[in-house]
Amino acid sequence: MISQVEVTAAAERIGDRVRRTPVMRADRQLWFKLELTQHAGSFKTRGMFNQILAAGPLPDSGIVTASGGNAGLAAAYAAREVGVPAEVYVPESAPAVKVAKLRKYGARVVQVGREYAEAAAASVARSAETGALLCHAYDDPDMVAGNGTLGLELLEQLPDGFDTVLVAVGGGGLIAGMIAAVRSSARVIAVEPTTSAALHEALRAGGPVDVPVSGVAADSLGARRAGRIAYELAADAGISSILVDDKAIVDARRRLWDDYRLAVEHGTAAAHAAITSGAYLPGPDERVVVLLCGANTSLTDGLV
Repeated sequence: MISQVEVTAAAERIGDRVRRTPVMRADRQLWFKLELTQHAGSFKTRGMFNQILAAGPLPDSGIVTASGGNAGLAAAYAAREVGVPAEVYVPESAPAVKVAKLRKYGARVVQVGREYAEAAAASVARSAETGALLCHAYDDPDMVAGNGTLGLELLEQLPDGFDTVLVAVGGGGLIAGMIAAVRSSARVIAVEPTTSAALHEALRAGGPVDVPVSGVAADSLGARRAGRIAYELAADAGISSILVDDKAIVDARRRLWDDYRLAVEHGTAAAHAAITSGAYLPGPDERVVVLLCGANTSLTDGLV
């Protein structure tokens, strides 16, 4: 099982290839970790760099991955930085802003299927065909350890400690890394859309199961099945999962813009929706961190 040891090794491996993202105090008991300012616009750049660098010498065909958008952007950015080609499979429903940015980073983009799972199957077949390194978007030990470097940063940035960290969950790569990094210091809580609740259902069923996927956050939190690594870490740590509906997510996203001028994607806003909707009620002196993990969104979709 992945622990803080692997996360620390990941931090040393990726070094200054990723940004040390800021923490913002939002209220007396509330902080935001602004991972939306990371290279390529999301936390996934941490895990993708670690996954690629840990693989050793890469084939001439480079890397291939599947993504709802953010993992692909991270893969394209990291591949460009280390000088290898990237091929990214995304669903046909992937937001245009993410597809355009993928091409800007130099990736070959292939749109296939209506959901992430269909794009993932196509990427596996392509890796077998070309020999390119298959980079999983969330269920890979090196990906998880790299994502966990965010948690190590947070521990350093809030030396007085924090009690709880709220994490938006799709396939579970971020929450798995956070559990590995901070479980001995703080409580980690999953926040998922009611319409895409893969980890919630896995914890209820005793293992990953397929779930239906829809809703405003499906482009980034639309994994049909939670990763095995995330499930095992969450089950071992006794993680609870809070569900929020689309209305709460849209409202939280709007509030982040109106109150803080933070433009985030719907999946990211899900974590804050736990607070704004009252689905999670902090205790009187509880110190809470909300991870704002991605900003690959368009300002033309109703935010401003």
